[in-house]
Amino acid sequence: MSTENDGLSLDDSVRAMVLLMPRLVGRAKRLPVPEALRSFDLAPRHLSLLTYVLFDGPLPVNELARRLEVAPTTVSLMIGDLSRQGVLERRTDDNDRRRTLVAIADAHRTAVADWLGGADRGWRAALGPLTAEQRALVITTLRAYEEAVSAG
Repeated sequence: MSTENDGLSLDDSVRAMVLLMPRLVGRAKRLPVPEALRSFDLAPRHLSLLTYVLFDGPLPVNELARRLEVAPTTVSLMIGDLSRQGVLERRTDDNDRRRTLVAIADAHRTAVADWLGGADRGWRAALGPLTAEQRALVITTLRAYEEAVSAG
């Protein structure tokens, strides 16, 4: 068992996380999809792509693929799907006319920002008080967990 001096034991920590993770996932799933986006049948993979484009501005396909850790063809398919639905649009890069950037369509920017803003506010509240090193540890730990669970 843990004491006040040594923090949580590994068993106590695992137990706390096993109980906490379903609540976190449940809360994330309950973020209400704005009416303007409900007909688009957005999947979790779309949310990650939309988050990058919302927070970092228009990005090229290859950069999105790198960040999402998937093949550019996979990202192109997702972008094509969301472009046909009018959620995303492709724009020529003003700094390099040979390059195409992916942006959230103006008509849906507010709805996407409102939707993803809840998660943004939550993470900012949780991570804001931490040092940069502590934030890196949280992210590294969650990635390690995801990898371990994925490996079976």
